[in-house]
Amino acid sequence: MAEIQGRCDERFAAVKQVLSTNLDSGADLGASVAVFVDGEPVVDIWGGWTDEARTTAWAEDTIVNVWSTTKTMTALCALILADAGEIDFDAPVAAYWPEFAAAGKDDVRVRHLMSHTAGLSGWAEPVTAEDLYDWDKVTSLLAAQEPWWQPGTASGYHAVTQGYLVGEVVRRVTGQSLGQFFAKEVAGPLGADFHIGLDASNDGRVATLVPPPSLADQMGALPDDSVVRRTFSNPVVDARLTEQRAWRAAEIPAANGHGNARSVAAVQSVLAGGGEARGVRLLSEAGCNRVFEEQANGTDLVLGVPIRFGMGYGLGSELMPLGPRTCFWGGWGGSIIVVDLDVRVAVSYVMNRMDAGLVGDTRGLGVVQAAFAAALSG
Repeated sequence: MAEIQGRCDERFAAVKQVLSTNLDSGADLGASVAVFVDGEPVVDIWGGWTDEARTTAWAEDTIVNVWSTTKTMTALCALILADAGEIDFDAPVAAYWPEFAAAGKDDVRVRHLMSHTAGLSGWAEPVTAEDLYDWDKVTSLLAAQEPWWQPGTASGYHAVTQGYLVGEVVRRVTGQSLGQFFAKEVAGPLGADFHIGLDASNDGRVATLVPPPSLADQMGALPDDSVVRRTFSNPVVDARLTEQRAWRAAEIPAANGHGNARSVAAVQSVLAGGGEARGVRLLSEAGCNRVFEEQANGTDLVLGVPIRFGMGYGLGSELMPLGPRTCFWGGWGGSIIVVDLDVRVAVSYVMNRMDAGLVGDTRGLGVVQAAFAAALSG
């Protein structure tokens, strides 16, 4: 039976059992799980291995690239600035970033960036993986680009571009990069070990990702001009990139955040607590509620499944049945965070064996279901 380290309140024993089962079955190689209730950790556990050769055990301070779970950190930064009156989600993006008005985008709103409805789910000009490390280049290309569909009419998952788009608005408003703002205003005050732009001093505790089938293979015979292929093939992001220092050091605020379940849940517990956690207030309750302003509800043009987007987070739908004030998002390979403002719970699962899913999978879903069953039972 897999050895599980950390702390788990007896009431949440089923959560620990889910992680143990995943590790025993081989579904997981190494993983961590955290549950915060009223801003305090009731589950903070981990187990397994940081590498496929099983030479190093997953430790308390192990972190890993969590892919699109990073988007919830970027969204939270924007929500904080909106709550402070520094960003207006209904304002044109060009009000903060004048160059963005090019190619007919003068009426694209900040809320369109937050909800994947801006029509900029990929780059029209050729982009290499190395270009993702060049903030000015990739944001300038997006500013000059014509939308691929009418902004605001449908969502099309901005898998990598969303972080640059929202991050550039944050940079124009604050004078700080998204990673700098997050570190100073969010992770620092909360004591959260989550990084958007990772210092080399942390490399020794980063778990190695085990890649899923390549995105190129998953796209199969899609036509070259399909929105899906254009989003994911320029560039094709290989999960092995995460082992490179250049990837870790860059700020890719939709995809390269590094943390563990504890740090993800610690940050998002602020949202679960109506803007406050562990004595730190980052948002008003009204500022938190903006998450639930529906921006899109229908079949996503990129993911091809029905998704309901609020302001920066996914909301409950037929595909993802959640409470009325519950929001979520997940990352390529399986990581996930689910936040319920009524139950005041944040649940996170982070792992290094990647599955094919782009926004979570059944391993994380099992953790979430066990956590909420326990939370509601009390």
